[in-house]
Amino acid sequence: MQLKTLQRLELPAAADMHVHLRQGDMMKLVAPTVVKGGVDTVFVMPNLVPPLTTVEAVLDYKSQLQAITGDAVHYLMSLFLHPSVTPEVIAQAAKAGITGVKMYPQGVTTNSENGVASIEAFYDTFAAMEEHDMVLNLHGEVLESLAPEGTTLEEAFLPTLKKLHEKFPKLRIVLEHCTTAAAVEAVRACGPTVGATITAHHLYLTSHEACCDPFAFCKPIPKKPTDRDALVKAVVSGEAKFFFGSDSAPHPIQTKTEVQPGGKAPAGVFTQPYVTQLVLLALEEAVERGVITDEDVMQERLEGFLSRNGRRFYKLPDETQKKIVLERKGETIAQSVKSEDGKVEVGISRGGAEVFSLRFA
Repeated sequence: MQLKTLQRLELPAAADMHVHLRQGDMMKLVAPTVVKGGVDTVFVMPNLVPPLTTVEAVLDYKSQLQAITGDAVHYLMSLFLHPSVTPEVIAQAAKAGITGVKMYPQGVTTNSENGVASIEAFYDTFAAMEEHDMVLNLHGEVLESLAPEGTTLEEAFLPTLKKLHEKFPKLRIVLEHCTTAAAVEAVRACGPTVGATITAHHLYLTSHEACCDPFAFCKPIPKKPTDRDALVKAVVSGEAKFFFGSDSAPHPIQTKTEVQPGGKAPAGVFTQPYVTQLVLLALEEAVERGVITDEDVMQERLEGFLSRNGRRFYKLPDETQKKIVLERKGETIAQSVKSEDGKVEVGISRGGAEVFSLRFA
């Protein structure tokens, strides 16, 4: 597929298996952008304030999202792993149709203060999840204080992934937002019940941009060019283990632009309105760098990564009835999205870059 000169492309609607849709006015602004990015199915993160630790809270949140987008988006919901999420709660959640449980190590990312300090303390919960066929979603990092010198936070977490998979071999586990070549290989080394999401922004960002540009700063932090390129190769590999999860994470634009001296912008890259186009742009740039070739970018593999692989892992029908059409019309990424009253505004990654125009067929 000659991406650089390609004028029109038709794909199944994307399945984005890692999104942050926030709360309140921010939720009302960003939830409609899911469809704008060519997505019809999302797996929703539970790290709200307070975190979603009860079945009732998760179902209420789902109702709020559905009230905004109607049946345009299929929401897969998750619980926030917490001591109150007992095997009994897992049974209730499975009966209610909740899809997974997200594990955040304590203090590693946005709204993770109530996260996990000890994996072993949740073995009974994981056993119940295995029994009820729920998915365990891992934020695969450790605290900085626990990472050996010269080792990334993600690489330091990978033995935990291996340990969990060996202990619970039938438990479906997703290593979220892979950022390193080591993580790609660790997922490959596990059995078929282990998969991984890859974001759009980790296919084009490195630590160089993330350290200097608040709109590129996120957690997990992008890594070396060689890590970025390993992710690109995984995307076009055709391997069912790897599927799309944008980790699109909106923050008010003023918190990104009005950072005080010595302070840090909040972690999160917002890509939702253009997620499909940003994946294609990243692959196009990877071809230009010589990391992959045009021949590597096959229609079937694109469809697998963006849509089918995730649906299959989550045991959904792998063939969505919705199609998207992408055409080159000179469209550029907007700098931001803003509510009608102007009170909520979120900056978009790679504002000004030229991308395909997208519509549902």
